Amino acid sequence: MGKRIVPAALIALLVILHGQLWFGRGSVPNVTRLVRQLDEQQQNNAKAMQANERLVAEINDLREGLEIVEEKARSELGMVKANEIFVQIAK
Repeated sequence: MGKRIVPAALIALLVILHGQLWFGRGSVPNVTRLVRQLDEQQQNNAKAMQANERLVAEINDLREGLEIVEEKARSELGMVKANEIFVQIAK
């Protein structure tokens, strides 16, 4: 009887560990699912980063574009902002 307890305990332990491998928290299917979710999230993050970079570039273009327009309006057309005084010096 004593000789059968050790192999039975080892087999039971093997069954428990095998069950954890396939059905537990760190099981193979669960890890596979989490890896797939991670890949999808990384792709979504990459797309969001590209969208953010495009928006930042667009904002910079608008800022620079308005600065250029304002500079030309000031130099060529004599544009004056509110609360500014325009003084022209003739040479």
